[in-house]
Amino acid sequence: MENCLFCKIASGDEASEIVYKDDHFIAIKDINPQAPVHLLIIPKKHVGTLMEIEESDKDMMGSVFTVAKFLAEENDLEMSGFRLVLNCGMGAGQTVFHIHLHLLGGRPMKWPPG
Repeated sequence: MENCLFCKIASGDEASEIVYKDDHFIAIKDINPQAPVHLLIIPKKHVGTLMEIEESDKDMMGSVFTVAKFLAEENDLEMSGFRLVLNCGMGAGQTVFHIHLHLLGGRPMKWPPG
């Protein structure tokens, strides 16, 4: 997608602090962290929101949890716990319209979330 910030980061056209990269995903540090660990796990394939995924995206969507598990382990969050958040649409707080998963940890989480 031509003007998508996350597509530009994934392609290397925009700078960001990339903490993970493979053939299908990147993970970056959130620029406005809400926890000591706040990473964004971003598919390299552009999909605007969860409402735009297709049947052909099911492997990608399942694999995002394997990446999240790896990053939680890398950040020593498996014992203390962590939260995964996927916002869908402006009303839910999505500000970049390229599907991404927030991994938050390093502090106690409250319920219900904001």
